[in-house]
Amino acid sequence: MIKIRLLTLYMITLICCNKNISENDLLNKKVPFGYYGDKIELKQELGLEKLFHSPDKFLNEEVLISGNITEVCPMRGCWINVKDNNSDLQIRVKVTDGKIVFPLSAVGSSVKVQGVFSKLEFSKEQAVQWKVHLAEEKGELLNPDSVKLVEADLIEYRINGIGAHIFSI
Repeated sequence: MIKIRLLTLYMITLICCNKNISENDLLNKKVPFGYYGDKIELKQELGLEKLFHSPDKFLNEEVLISGNITEVCPMRGCWINVKDNNSDLQIRVKVTDGKIVFPLSAVGSSVKVQGVFSKLEFSKEQAVQWKVHLAEEKGELLNPDSVKLVEADLIEYRINGIGAHIFSI
């Protein structure tokens, strides 16, 4: 009888303590404030103006930026767009799908992000497909034949994020 009670208690503990939160739950989290991914260890922040003014100097280097979140990937929370605090410049912060999930409610919040500054170079075909993909993430249909590219569409600077702190403005 004691073994049955202990087994029952053990099973109840397992069921109650198993708090696996789904990616969808994380994406739709109501309050976004907190830490995501690895601990931020860098102390010196870089403004986006400095990064974009001499990008080759910072390529493949870990950087720390801060700003306001203007957009979150609506499908998986796997990227955020961050607007610089001191300019109108923005950068995409991409994280490993499922490892970090930024909540949709983070739009409008302040953020500090540590990650590796990188450069993506697209062919014209890749740039068109990238624009189509971004539209699909928002639930929009974009005909590839209607996409008009400019030279800036062939390069994207981004930060491959490893850690972030989202907080109130």
